Amino acid sequence: MKVLSEISRPLLRHLRVGRPVITRCLNTKIPRYPVTTPVDESKLPSRTRIDQKTVETLERLSLVDFGTEKGIETLEDAIRFADQIHLVDTTGEVLANAAVTEEEYFVAPPGNIPLTPREKLREEEELAEKL
Repeated sequence: MKVLSEISRPLLRHLRVGRPVITRCLNTKIPRYPVTTPVDESKLPSRTRIDQKTVETLERLSLVDFGTEKGIETLEDAIRFADQIHLVDTTGEVLANAAVTEEEYFVAPPGNIPLTPREKLREEEELAEKL
C-alpha cells in the first residue's frame, strides 16, 4: 500500500471536513490529463463579424446585453472558438448514436406525456371490477 506522501498531488482531494480522499481513474480509456492538439487556423472559416442588427436581435432573444465593444468582441471570440467544431470529421459516426433517425436526421423523443390523475385511475379500476 502506498503512503500518502507517495501519491501524486492530482489524486488527492479534500472534503469539507478537511480529510484527504484518494481518487483514481478506473477507466483506462479516459486520459489522466487533458489532451490538446494545436488548431490549424488556416482550415477554420473566416472570422465572423457581427453587425449591429444581429447584435440587437441576439440581445432581444437571449436577454444578454452586448452593448459594449468588449461584449461584441467576446461574442466574436466565442464564435471563433466554436468554429473549431467544423474541423472534426463526424461523417457516419454521430447518427450511429441515435436511437431513431429519419432521412439523415435525429428523431427527438416525445415530450412529457401528462399523467392521468389518480382519481380517474381509481374510477376506471372500480368500473373494471364491477364489470
